[in-house]
Amino acid sequence: MKTLRVTFLMAIGLLLAACSGEERDTRLRTFYNPGNGPEEFAILPNKPLEEPKNFSELPAPTPGGTNRSDLTPKEDAVAALGGRPSALQPSGVPGSESALVNYASRKGRDDGIRQTLAQEDADFRKRRGRFTNIRIFRVDRYYEIYKRQSVKPQAAAERWRRAGAPTPTAPPQN
Repeated sequence: MKTLRVTFLMAIGLLLAACSGEERDTRLRTFYNPGNGPEEFAILPNKPLEEPKNFSELPAPTPGGTNRSDLTPKEDAVAALGGRPSALQPSGVPGSESALVNYASRKGRDDGIRQTLAQEDADFRKRRGRFTNIRIFRVDRYYEIYKRQSVKPQAAAERWRRAGAPTPTAPPQN
């Protein structure tokens, strides 16, 4: 009888904790630092500071923007190999791919699709994670949450074969 009462009180406590008004953590991947020591990858040395030739020509600071002394490993590697680091900066659709983009958007396109999908995904994770945030153990819930949305390659290949479409061979099932 006493164990039943303790179990009931613990269940009530968990339910009350789940109903708190705090913002829930909807991240699916569980990465954590198991130790109490310093994180050796969190501290990066910056490039040496440089004094500009003319202080009045400095660009205005942009919140969330880059700093001239920040490390740029990809750009530095491209420059070291004789490439053009500016090619790594996104500058819209390259001319070589404009025909593909025009064909793909022939029936219209939504310029804000990335923001729309990000919001819909956040809402989906929030709905699916109502009772999964009570975590006793650190568990990776990514595959569990998105299981119904995953593509089953064998079934998709079979469906296309039945429709008469030429399909490549698929890897064997495990």
